[in-house]
Amino acid sequence: MIRRAVFAARRLTPAVAGLLCAALPSFVAAQGIELPPGARQLAERATALGSYAVPLGPASDDGVPKRQVEGQILRRSWRISGDATVLQVLGPLRAHLVEAGYELLYQCPARSCGGFDFRFDIEVIPAPDMTVDVSNYSFVAAEHPDGRIVTLLVSRSGNATFVQVIEVTPEGLSTPVITDGTTPASGSTDAAPTVALPLIGAAELITGLRRNGRAVLADLEFETGAVTLGAKPYDSLAALAEFLIQNPDFDVLLVGHTDTVGSLEQNIAISEHRADAVRRRLLADSAVGGARVAVAGAGFMAPLTTNLTPEGREANRRVEVVLIRR
Repeated sequence: MIRRAVFAARRLTPAVAGLLCAALPSFVAAQGIELPPGARQLAERATALGSYAVPLGPASDDGVPKRQVEGQILRRSWRISGDATVLQVLGPLRAHLVEAGYELLYQCPARSCGGFDFRFDIEVIPAPDMTVDVSNYSFVAAEHPDGRIVTLLVSRSGNATFVQVIEVTPEGLSTPVITDGTTPASGSTDAAPTVALPLIGAAELITGLRRNGRAVLADLEFETGAVTLGAKPYDSLAALAEFLIQNPDFDVLLVGHTDTVGSLEQNIAISEHRADAVRRRLLADSAVGGARVAVAGAGFMAPLTTNLTPEGREANRRVEVVLIRR
């Protein structure tokens, strides 16, 4: 089966062939099969224990039917340059899940999913780390008999194809469903087969701070005009607090950003209030001293991406952390 898959990959575009080979078991990836230079990982966020709503049907007036599952959650996204279609990328990954023993719980192309309504009622990594064209995407949810869950979201946007993978591993199972293709999975001999995808430039909060001096607190959620931070815990704030406690020579500036709905003056005020809400939550949930965390509001003066689309506006509503040496 592996030989047939590799042979078939030769007839595809380089980007698709690379992704297909990367979807083979990790011992194949260890033989030097890698994604081409045009493909790169954009984001990775791991939650030690969390809850994920698995989409199980199309969008309707009552929303998207979901099932809540708990466990270790790994969220990742990739961008594949070139002319690969959604099905060219999704097909090999879906086929390998089935071969590895996973049952397909639900799958749909954009129109059958519910287009706009489905995309905005499921969990999607914020743009620009995941871009979804509401008219050109496909979704797959699969479950292994041992309880592991994998969802795939693939979309073609502009001159690239974007891939989002969300994995949920139940407590007691240490082997991730998807590996980075470089290290053999650990665990018992009866662990679920793996789907190997490459780990290329994982974008993590602390790595971003040290490398770039700034990072987006990507798991925070703000709607247009809202300044209140949700009550749920945020992994980014926990990581930031740990970093500050372990690195007393650094302070941080929290900078709020908005989309372009409303006036500049109004949005500057909103963005500063958002940054302050994040500061108050960070201080309330940690031992970080208040003098080490300042706030500012930039309104819509520093967008990450276009404000002409719902996805772009969602990405631009954010709070960034800027690293300051004392």
